[in-house]
Amino acid sequence: MRMKFHEQLDVLTDWLASMCHLSGQAIELATDALVGADLPAAERVFEINEQIEALRGPCEEQAMMLLALQAPVARDLRQVITGVYLVTDLSRMGGLAQHVAESVRRRHPNHVSSGAAEQILGRMGRLAGELAGLAEQVLRTRDPGLAGELDRRDDELDSLHRQLLGLIQDPAWTDSVTVAVDATLLGRFYERFGDHTVVVGRRVIFLVTGEQMKQ
Repeated sequence: MRMKFHEQLDVLTDWLASMCHLSGQAIELATDALVGADLPAAERVFEINEQIEALRGPCEEQAMMLLALQAPVARDLRQVITGVYLVTDLSRMGGLAQHVAESVRRRHPNHVSSGAAEQILGRMGRLAGELAGLAEQVLRTRDPGLAGELDRRDDELDSLHRQLLGLIQDPAWTDSVTVAVDATLLGRFYERFGDHTVVVGRRVIFLVTGEQMKQ
């Protein structure tokens, strides 16, 4: 019975890691679309997000089945409950990548942003993709050390976000209010994406140790 439980749990973990991998692909592709005003790339983000959402239902069903049929306790129960929460975090990551793609589609054929703001957003997007890759490793290895690394890398993303807001608020800003609003929203999307990868890491640390990571 326990062997069957862990086999089913491994399936759930693999699906969760796949959702994370797809989210990373989506944010990287959305960033390519953003810096290149590339509408076909933006449209592919929507396709990837559909794949993410297609995994959400099976993940939730698998978790509910484990709870109902296997009646897990202690650490086993913690793993299943953590999986339920992770589904939501990973789905939101895909949604945030889609928001970036929506901005590209809305402003096409023009660039959403330009100059220094676009450069910072591009760096934020690349870093967000790296964070998703690291979060996928954390899910597959359950390594608390890697999970802690997510916090440090997210600090870099937060720093870029502050740079972006400082640029937009600078009296020397010459772009329109519309461009400023778009850049502000995009920065927020990337910042929130990074936050969700950190949450993934913290949930894995709780799964492994039973302890909440200090924020």
